[in-house]
Amino acid sequence: MLLARVPPPSPSAFNSPTISVRAFHRRRLAAPGAAATAASKSPSLRVGQKRKQVASVANPLVKHCVKLRDSAAYRRSCRRLVLVGLAPILEICRLGLAAIDCLLLLDGAEVPGELHELSGGNVVYVSATVMKKISGMQSVDSTEAIAVMHMPKHFCDLGDDEGGAGLDASFQSPKRILVLDGIQDPGNLGTLIRSACAFKWDGVFLLPACCDPFNEKALRAARGASLQLPIVSGNWCDLHDLVTRYGMKMLAGHPESSSDGSERTHTLSNELADSLMSESLCLVLGSEGNGLSEETVQACDLVSIPMEGIFESLNVSVAGGIFLFMLQPKQQTYSRILTP
Repeated sequence: MLLARVPPPSPSAFNSPTISVRAFHRRRLAAPGAAATAASKSPSLRVGQKRKQVASVANPLVKHCVKLRDSAAYRRSCRRLVLVGLAPILEICRLGLAAIDCLLLLDGAEVPGELHELSGGNVVYVSATVMKKISGMQSVDSTEAIAVMHMPKHFCDLGDDEGGAGLDASFQSPKRILVLDGIQDPGNLGTLIRSACAFKWDGVFLLPACCDPFNEKALRAARGASLQLPIVSGNWCDLHDLVTRYGMKMLAGHPESSSDGSERTHTLSNELADSLMSESLCLVLGSEGNGLSEETVQACDLVSIPMEGIFESLNVSVAGGIFLFMLQPKQQTYSRILTP
């Protein structure tokens, strides 16, 4: 598992005992009286402090959370994101990857001790109707918790920041950058970010028409990788600046049987990967529906994955995982197993 390779925070970082997802479910299933008693003894409440509760979907906090969930522009302007589900929230908090602005719990639930300190005691209990509204789901069975979290500092939108300064702040002498060209499916995008993090790539560059990496579905698929890996959003001019500044070679994943430039397509192999080991690389991957943009085809050396059978291409997240593994930085010790 990707996140297991990152050392967890020291136990001293938390003042309250930890609680597992399974234990959390058990406490929710306890008798109503016991649940109320446990909630009244919640470590988030100081003496004399009232429990914060929201029951109406018209509450400003609810509207703020829904807008964070639905609008990439609003997320970026606020530098905040919404994470749905106790398991992903615990997973990210155990790694110390993001600070919690506000923790929303389903009414009757107890505050998980692990999240108490990171939430600063800012816990709000919400009704099932509010939880459904914010999560966008029809059931609250798997959405007992929602966290409003800070967007990572290493995310940079070059449309808002100065290009050179933003690139320098995000990528420092990069050797391997994954470039995504029009990847609109959040599951694919999140999975690719997760694979890039797993194989020690230095960052991800998002060209226009990519979905937002902090879309709730993309966050779930990335399993915390989008909060660890530098991510830059920019255009082709910004990418050209990056490639020129660091002397990077550009490759692009491309189906071998495709007509747009396949005559100059190389085959991914151990030999090709070895020949590129000392190079600084940008790997561009396009969407399954539209493929690579014309700019990518013209600017990159095209590389295909050798396949047999009737299929001409793979799902982009599957193909991307193969490319990222084969072309990973030389300090990685994994042995490559793909043969020509």
